[in-house]
Amino acid sequence: MPLYEFLECRSNGVPMFVIEKVPGVPMFVIEKVPGRDYLDPRNFKIINKMNKAKQLDFSGQDIFIGLDTHLKTWKVTIIVGDTSFKTYMQDPDIGVLSKFLQKNLPGGNYYSAYEASFSGFSIHRKLLKSGIKNIVVNPADIPTTDKERKQKEDKRDSRKIAKQLSNGSLVPIYIPEVETEGDRNLIRYRKSLAKDSARAKNRIKSLLYYHGIKIPAQFDENRYWSKKLINWIEELEMPTPSAKLVLEKRLNWLKIHREEILSTNRAIRQLSKKQVYKTNVNLLISVPGVGLLTAMILLTEVGDIKRFKNTDKLNAYLGLIPTTNSSGQKDKTGNITSRTNKLLRSTIIESAWVAIRNDAALMLAFQKLIKRMESQNAIIRIAKKLVNRIVYVLREQKPYVSNIVK
Repeated sequence: MPLYEFLECRSNGVPMFVIEKVPGVPMFVIEKVPGRDYLDPRNFKIINKMNKAKQLDFSGQDIFIGLDTHLKTWKVTIIVGDTSFKTYMQDPDIGVLSKFLQKNLPGGNYYSAYEASFSGFSIHRKLLKSGIKNIVVNPADIPTTDKERKQKEDKRDSRKIAKQLSNGSLVPIYIPEVETEGDRNLIRYRKSLAKDSARAKNRIKSLLYYHGIKIPAQFDENRYWSKKLINWIEELEMPTPSAKLVLEKRLNWLKIHREEILSTNRAIRQLSKKQVYKTNVNLLISVPGVGLLTAMILLTEVGDIKRFKNTDKLNAYLGLIPTTNSSGQKDKTGNITSRTNKLLRSTIIESAWVAIRNDAALMLAFQKLIKRMESQNAIIRIAKKLVNRIVYVLREQKPYVSNIVK
């Protein structure tokens, strides 16, 4: 065996040998079987494997991993204690990362972080399962210099995440349970269907206007397209056969979306009857302006309402707080912040418009507000009052009582 070298040693008089594939790198410790030729490796039994990687021991040391995740590649930066160890690119596979850590930095306390992105929380859960303590952070919460903004690179991003993680300056975002995340997908799908349906209607209107055809006033005033309106559109005479064909295809596309919305509504209704949602849904729909769909959006997007210390924290999450700019003796308050959960904010504001028509106390408050501000600003104040009512019924587990001014 020319690739190996045997070095004889003795333990309690028994011939022992160290087999080396590369000089100076012990691979196995073997013991000679009595009565056999020691030159034949088959006549030895393995006593102990001596893998060089396992001789390393980072027990008790904190190892910080910054991940910049993409669809085809990950940029990875590893910091050991206060020292940068390595920045490299790898396949988007947690198994590859785990093997690298076990081979080069075995036994350490592994901490990782990555920005919330298209990949959702599946990477987070797999990292936890592999023994890496991970957090997901809002990209806007990572301290960034002007130079980093103007010279953005994946390697620089991963280094930045690892460094901030080692400093303890990263704040993790809320991670929902797997079941809640799946239910959230269903609710968001329903909202996307509504947008697609509105888009299909606008395209039909645009086609009709293009050919000089106006929708009758009794139909055009209503946002909901009744069966009578659809029948009227189907019976229209278009200037050319091709235009008629396009109109038919547009209508078929709209009908497909309407059917899909109906089936999704049925699925959401069944979901709301599950034990995990049933009680809170019944409490929420007691609040004026909150229907079944709005209640399910709130429960799946917000999750546990108790994770917010107060309603100010919740309003900040919803994006119902103004931007501020204070410098010296000047304090400037601007429009509502762009930092928000867009689905939740639009849902709450829509509910506020409905609520002022169904709750005398909220209508009274709205009438007072519009005397000193625009209605669009006033409805934000009403939305905050509505949030207070929502928080109350969920925390106290009591249905809403209408016409409470406070």
